[in-house]
Amino acid sequence: MTRLTNQLWDRYRNDGDPTARRQLLDGYLGLVHHAARAIAQRGVTDVELDELISAGTIGLVQALEGFDPGRGLAFSTYAVPRIRGAMLDELRQRDWMPRSMRSRSRQIAAARSALQQRLGRMPAAPELAEELKVDLGTLWKWEADTGPRVLLAIDQPSDHGGEETTLAETIPDMSLPEPEAAMTHDQHLQRLREAFQSLPEKERLVLMLSFYEGINLREIGEVLHVTESRVSQIRTRALARLRERCGFTPEDL
Repeated sequence: MTRLTNQLWDRYRNDGDPTARRQLLDGYLGLVHHAARAIAQRGVTDVELDELISAGTIGLVQALEGFDPGRGLAFSTYAVPRIRGAMLDELRQRDWMPRSMRSRSRQIAAARSALQQRLGRMPAAPELAEELKVDLGTLWKWEADTGPRVLLAIDQPSDHGGEETTLAETIPDMSLPEPEAAMTHDQHLQRLREAFQSLPEKERLVLMLSFYEGINLREIGEVLHVTESRVSQIRTRALARLRERCGFTPEDL
């Protein structure tokens, strides 16, 4: 790394300097564009280049947060697999997406890219909402609708009550009468606590700040040094994991 880049890493790691963080992101953004063009040139997907860049930028941010310059590894070596992984995750999660939702996702990506070029940085959620001519609530709903989903095969094996069966066989028949006794509220809370403890640390933190501290997404973003849209994605993914693991979320209680 150059002397200037070393200084930026020192300021970011030691002082949490947001200006240094932004300069590092801008300086490494070429890695995202290179990886996006490489995937787009394969011609195996109809996802727009801007969408790949948007997904790859999230991977770049994650790499920046996890990188330790003191280990002697080049940042590009550390970051490129994470950037490509974020893009491939984007492609995989879009397989289920209807055309109308995919179009909306492209709108968001195009607006974010246009703002990034004009502002020289990643736009904040209010700026993105204004560019799309929608309110913040609508923007967050759109991002939640087009965000990652947990997809399970209906014939996937499942260990249900000690007996191996398929997922389809564990889905209740809604035409039958309900069981005579539902779970108590305390039982729901216990299951939710156990599922919550199994989440990654960042997802637990976002849910705690959101549901138990009542902090909005913009303020959570400031705490974590990420954008509001990134916080929204983390929150959506965490809620999906909870629903997968215990059948409900804090929103349902």
